[in-house]
Amino acid sequence: MLLADDVGERARTMAAVERGPGGHEFESSEGAGQYRAGPMRRLSAPAWISGLAAVVWLVWHHGFANYDTLYALVWGRELAHGQTPGYKGSLTPTPHPLAEAAGFVLTPLGDGAATAMVVIAFLALGAVGYLVYRLGALWFGRAAGVLAAAIVLTREPVLSYGSRAYVDLPYVALVLAAVLVEARRPRAGAPVLGLLAAAGLVRPEAWAFSAVYLVWLAAGQRERDWRALAVPAAIAASGPFVWLVSDWLIAGGPFWSLTGTRDNAATLHRVTGLQHVPITVPRRLGEILREPVLLGAAGGVVLSLLWLRRRALAPAVVGLVAIAAFALLAAAGLPIITRYLILPAAILAIFCGAGVFGWLRLAREDPRRRWWMAFAAVTVLALATFVPSQYHRLRNTRRALATQQTIERDLKTIVRRAPCRPISVPNHRPLPLVALVLDVRPSTVLDATLATPARGTFVDPASARVSRNFILDPHDPHPLVPRVPPGFRRGAANPSWVLYSRCR
Repeated sequence: MLLADDVGERARTMAAVERGPGGHEFESSEGAGQYRAGPMRRLSAPAWISGLAAVVWLVWHHGFANYDTLYALVWGRELAHGQTPGYKGSLTPTPHPLAEAAGFVLTPLGDGAATAMVVIAFLALGAVGYLVYRLGALWFGRAAGVLAAAIVLTREPVLSYGSRAYVDLPYVALVLAAVLVEARRPRAGAPVLGLLAAAGLVRPEAWAFSAVYLVWLAAGQRERDWRALAVPAAIAASGPFVWLVSDWLIAGGPFWSLTGTRDNAATLHRVTGLQHVPITVPRRLGEILREPVLLGAAGGVVLSLLWLRRRALAPAVVGLVAIAAFALLAAAGLPIITRYLILPAAILAIFCGAGVFGWLRLAREDPRRRWWMAFAAVTVLALATFVPSQYHRLRNTRRALATQQTIERDLKTIVRRAPCRPISVPNHRPLPLVALVLDVRPSTVLDATLATPARGTFVDPASARVSRNFILDPHDPHPLVPRVPPGFRRGAANPSWVLYSRCR
């Protein structure tokens, strides 16, 4: 996004110009016309995003709305019904205004809103893959872009979080879209800030991008006309303003999201704090990308900054801002968890593409090509060596998600057969799903770990396997422990759940 004047100009002129070993300029045959006649230009962006999403779905074939997203749907429905969303509950997740807006819009679909969110989630996966390709191709060539997109769309955490409809993937897509707009049209202003403002309604890290971008816009003004920055500043401020006002009106305090997330992190014993960033962040990035990609990314950063500096500056700045924003949130007490680092991981994937194919940007007679090609060969060998373990990792995750999807589907089926209410569940995890399916407020669904129900219907896991797969977190203070309240009689059942009821 930043420092992208040269990159944007080359994209507009459809030619890649670099410095040769003697200081002269040359036009790379690989870069020239890469957007004029390339296949990615023959179809529109929505078509490519939809196509990628369809491919990912056909290969992965599993998806469901996670706990956080289900709550967003329920809260959006409550807003649609003129009710105040119930943020204050047992381990309720962080509210995200854009996700709640989606729940508001999808309210007419009933519990089908969860399916709609899964569709959106796979479209977000397709968008991330497409945008990573476009940025990689713009900065380092088509081959680098293809490799970067392939890396991102085959990472187990990316597919796992994406197929469970976490909001982090739409956030990454919005920020990457803003970066692409700026890279193609430097100092574009409002379009970039509009995308970042939307991203800032999903994750607050986007506010840091908006702030840095405003400084970038101000630095480009020759006469320092501060009035010209009024509209961009207002757009940049809209994200935090909407979030803070939303928390204030709904929860009674403008910093509810911050304090609530911090409290949950403490309850679940999550790693947090600035002092843990230097050690924990590399580990989390390694969980996403794995060692060969980190090797390629490290080499890509060093080699491209040394020999393709004009191309490498923009992605380097984006990556640094992403890490800095994440560190600020960790310092504020928010957890250091893997899915918060998908954006910097995507930038590192682009640098891995540069590490393997960046030498194509150098002149054919440039002696530095040989050194870069040697590093690329080592990286490709390492990537190939890890393919079997990556395949097994993806297969195991896919099986686990299939199990969880079946359990959720069985839960939706069984609660519709409840003979009487209130509905009691064995811990807090089923609360938002049951509330969404039965069109009730989560506060009317009872958590049996907090109080033993005296009457109504109790939903009990049918096996230890269901119990293990329906614990929200290993450090959950209220683990799923099957226990039937006294006086409740067995009723309907399916492979995952059993109903017990006492209606009088």
